[in-house]
Amino acid sequence: MKKNILMIIALFIAALNLRPAINSISPLIESIRGELVMSAAIASLLTSIPVFCMGLFSPVAVKAGGKWGIERIIGLSLVVIGVGTVIRMFTNSVSFLIISSLIAGIGIAFIGPLLSGFIKQYFPKNVPSLIAIYSVALTLGAASSSALSSPLQKTFHSWKSSLAFWSIIAFVAAIIWWFFVQLQVKKSAQTDLAGAKTNLPWRNGKAWILTLSFGLMAMLFYSYTAWLPQMIQGMGYTKSYAETSFTVFVVIQIPVNLVLPMLLKNFSSRRLWLVIGSLLELAGLILLVLHVEPWIASAFIGIGAGGLFPINLLLPIDATNNAHEAASWSAMTQSAGYVIGAFGPILLGWVHDATNSFSSAIFGLIAIILLMIIIQFASTRKKSQTTNFVKKLSL
Repeated sequence: MKKNILMIIALFIAALNLRPAINSISPLIESIRGELVMSAAIASLLTSIPVFCMGLFSPVAVKAGGKWGIERIIGLSLVVIGVGTVIRMFTNSVSFLIISSLIAGIGIAFIGPLLSGFIKQYFPKNVPSLIAIYSVALTLGAASSSALSSPLQKTFHSWKSSLAFWSIIAFVAAIIWWFFVQLQVKKSAQTDLAGAKTNLPWRNGKAWILTLSFGLMAMLFYSYTAWLPQMIQGMGYTKSYAETSFTVFVVIQIPVNLVLPMLLKNFSSRRLWLVIGSLLELAGLILLVLHVEPWIASAFIGIGAGGLFPINLLLPIDATNNAHEAASWSAMTQSAGYVIGAFGPILLGWVHDATNSFSSAIFGLIAIILLMIIIQFASTRKKSQTTNFVKKLSL
């Protein structure tokens, strides 16, 4: 029991580090652009590069976890995140800042799919609850970095110090992970996945549908993360109001993550909650189009996003039979899924540069949500139904 509690604490603190390197950028983007002189499209890379990394390096993470143990790789990845974040203190050019995003992104990429495998391996009977803890921690890290980056900039009189501050959590998490997990787990348990086949299910139709569901969700989420404050400012609201609305978008996801496991116990249908989450995001975007109070729109979008992420994390775990399969399927959905998601901020940045407005981009996001709902129905079909659906798509 004590070992399980220590592992849950370590899991929570590790997951805190999956978003600060990304979310701390948005509140400071105008200061960064002003000092380093960059376009909106280039600035979007600071958000998109870590997301691309999460896509490109997820398969490598599974292979590394299979060879050296998922516990060890997660611990090393926390150190990598810390290094990529702390060097932002010394930023003197756009390229240097982009390199820092690349390093932090690689660390984040390795942890994501391996945490799913870790949960499947050590808590097979409590997967929804542990996914909720994982999601709450991830969201709390995102909320904290979003809400505190501007105050930290004022405190330190430097956006560089504000960005570098979040490395503290990563290094502390690495130490805690070492003592609470790697020293607590027997060597035999750490190497359970060693020698196992590490092929991702690239030829599995069901896995591809789950990947599309995850990818469209990520495209929307990172578009909000990168540009929601700027969208609201473009509507004529102050920077302070826009930042507050963005904080609402992030913070409201925490209670959603906490309540979701209880809802799943009473209504276990993944499809139900996926569609509800999508419709809430759709309602939020429509409110933005209608110029209703943006913080209300941000709340709707945040509630939807808060539900969509953990359910999409559950889908590959539901579809697999053991920790290794869970890590492999999660790696595939996150690999191609995050690559798809990374294009969201970039496309919105291009649209803004071309039109000097986010109005057209919002309608594009609405179209993505409608497509995502169709994919969600396919992703939650029974196995036989999914096989027939894939065959029809291939005709």
